[in-house]
Amino acid sequence: MSEFVDRVTLHVKGGDGGNGAASIRREKFKPLAGPDGGNGGDGGSVIAVADSNATTLLDYSYMPHRIAQSGTMGLGDDKDGRQGADLILPVPVGTVIFEAPTKKQREDEARAKENGGADGEFTPRAHGKLLADLSHAGDRFVLAKGGQGGLGNRALSSKTRRAPGFALLGEPGEERDIVLELKSIADVALVGYPSAGKSSLIATMSAARPKIADYPFTTLVPNLGVVMAGHDRFTIADVPGLIPGAAQGKGLGLEFLRHIERTEVIAHVIDCATLDPDRDPISDYHALENELAQYAGSLDLPLGAIPIAERPRVIILNKIDIPEARELAEFVKPQFEDMGLTVMMISTATHEGLKELTFLLDAMVKELRAKIQESEAAREEEREVIHPLDMPNRRRRPGKDKGLGYDFEVERRQDSTGFWWEVTGDKPEQWVRQTNFDNDEAVGYLADRLAKLGVEKALRLRGAHIGDEVRIGRGDDAVSFDWDPTVAAGAEMLDGTPQSMRGTDIRLQDNGRAHRRTNAERRREYHEMMDARTAVRAAMAEERKAGHWADPAVNDDPNDEHGLLRRFDDTDWDGTEAYSDDDAASKPAQTADGADTAAQNAAPDEE
Repeated sequence: MSEFVDRVTLHVKGGDGGNGAASIRREKFKPLAGPDGGNGGDGGSVIAVADSNATTLLDYSYMPHRIAQSGTMGLGDDKDGRQGADLILPVPVGTVIFEAPTKKQREDEARAKENGGADGEFTPRAHGKLLADLSHAGDRFVLAKGGQGGLGNRALSSKTRRAPGFALLGEPGEERDIVLELKSIADVALVGYPSAGKSSLIATMSAARPKIADYPFTTLVPNLGVVMAGHDRFTIADVPGLIPGAAQGKGLGLEFLRHIERTEVIAHVIDCATLDPDRDPISDYHALENELAQYAGSLDLPLGAIPIAERPRVIILNKIDIPEARELAEFVKPQFEDMGLTVMMISTATHEGLKELTFLLDAMVKELRAKIQESEAAREEEREVIHPLDMPNRRRRPGKDKGLGYDFEVERRQDSTGFWWEVTGDKPEQWVRQTNFDNDEAVGYLADRLAKLGVEKALRLRGAHIGDEVRIGRGDDAVSFDWDPTVAAGAEMLDGTPQSMRGTDIRLQDNGRAHRRTNAERRREYHEMMDARTAVRAAMAEERKAGHWADPAVNDDPNDEHGLLRRFDDTDWDGTEAYSDDDAASKPAQTADGADTAAQNAAPDEE
């Protein structure tokens, strides 16, 4: 028989997110073709799932550390990292999940347990915050979320940030200690003093085989059994023996009283053959009801659950096979009935009255189930549905009056060493965790994001000055730095551009070719090009008509006086006029057909 474990402390951690990649695509004739770093994969989460096939938390007591798979980092060539797989933890139906108690809560619990019997101030086991109640098969709860993967420089690029030289880091997975506590789900709970015959009764009515012996506290763990009543079936739980003071930690009652929180019918098993002179059936019943009332007063039952005091009771007078016990049972039975309780006289040794008890419990369970279904249906009809559009917008940016929004908070903290400004919020803390502080450009990007969120404005409105210490986050995870609202980044400052141009690179400008022309600029450049071509063709046609191309060996225009450049530019390169009035006589004379006199005089000599 496997060991029964109904409470265990578990250390869980979600998978870490993969880092983004900072990479540049390199192509033929384009060594800097743009960023192509992929995103990192998200880490897996640790998820508890209520499984009807699980009956104990034994596995988690042997392996209390559970870690989900981490995501892989991104790569170049637009390759994203692989996401980490979720870690599914099957737990029994009826498992309640709490935050692990703090050190102070554990110390208070130990101190109260020592003084519980004297002053009665002891309360049930200290817990942290209630996280989830997995009362139905298939219920799920995320124990630890996986970290978000960091963005690569491809995802960080934009129209104004064309060359980010950094990537975001992966966010670490959530890590915490939680408590898994099993509260058995049974239809009927058998409660009573030690050695009252509860284990014998459940062994007789069902196929369960609990340990049975003739000494107190034989049952150390709850036993569950399935009882058949004709075609109907219900479950019955054998809770370890209770004694006066169990609600204050005496005996084993405190450890197992929680197992009756889920039951629908409470059956008091009373030993009518006890030899203790200080006990009798009536006093035993009142003593156990007093313990149940004290324990129920400290419970925080879920909405719609039936309080323990309002659940139906049945009195089972056991061991009537002994003559003295039968006589005592017949004597006290009218007294219980006067209290409005249902009484059954049985003997687990001779099986007397067991059949009647089985069908009685089955009828009580079916009646209570019908009431629970009706109450759940009524609550479902009365439930108010709130649509997302009806909810106020709680993600607004900082207002003009306070400068603080719902995305973050700014508070001034002080201790003996000095003061600092504490910035808390999901977004700022996540951005800090994903920033690589060894990269100046990444630090500048973080400063831009915080300024856009409104953190710098909030710090100014709170009275912060340049150089004050600012901490983003809480505790040991906080990042501290001196506040400087004009942080400059690194790689994009190569050409002296202001900090508003973060993420640009002069190497990608390509001498202005990276500029995208408008349609008007395209049309203007096209017309200018066509006009220049027309002018060149006209000049060449005039020169051809003048005969300048007749003999290439003759330089008929050594000063390029009739060339294209002189035609379109009447000034020398130094800004003076090309010809003065005094030089007009020295200009070569031209004939009617356009040839100059020098060329005509030289022609006969050459012949």
